[in-house]
Amino acid sequence: MTTGERYVEELRDRGRGWAPFVAPLHGGVEARVLSVLRDPGPATQDGAGSGFLCVENDDVTAETQCELLERAGLRAADLLPWNAYPWYINRAPTAAERRLGTPAIIQLLELAPAVEVVILQGNDARAAWHLVRTHHPEVLRARRLEVVETYHPSPQALRTRDPAERERRRLRRTEAFEEVAAALR
Repeated sequence: MTTGERYVEELRDRGRGWAPFVAPLHGGVEARVLSVLRDPGPATQDGAGSGFLCVENDDVTAETQCELLERAGLRAADLLPWNAYPWYINRAPTAAERRLGTPAIIQLLELAPAVEVVILQGNDARAAWHLVRTHHPEVLRARRLEVVETYHPSPQALRTRDPAERERRRLRRTEAFEEVAAALR
């Protein structure tokens, strides 16, 4: 069992529910980019889905992420996918749940020393990172992490009546992944 798998098992043992493993095609604790989204979706469930956080899952969010990686010239192995709330709930986490997820992000960063860039995809990811910065500045002080913010890769992030705003959000997603790729060069 890998370090990452042991960590997910530990999360599962905390009694908050089920947490998916990170798919082997990703870089795991050797990845250079930590990608934070909201919560594990249905495609990550064991039995109903792959059982993994993965850009190859059978859902639109994963498909969008995969396309964004390809356009930016990034490999799945560059990425360590994670969530503001790492346990399966299939809804937006509450503020209390994001607070519960913050130590999991801190521990993950400690397990993944190669991470150079953090991409925050969506409001919940940004809110969780704010908690990390506010309550654990000592962890971040030792690391010079570049942080890139963008919209969540789900279709809901593009829901707006204004077509120009929709396109602006779509473009920001692409730009964010390009910023990540540039930071890794």
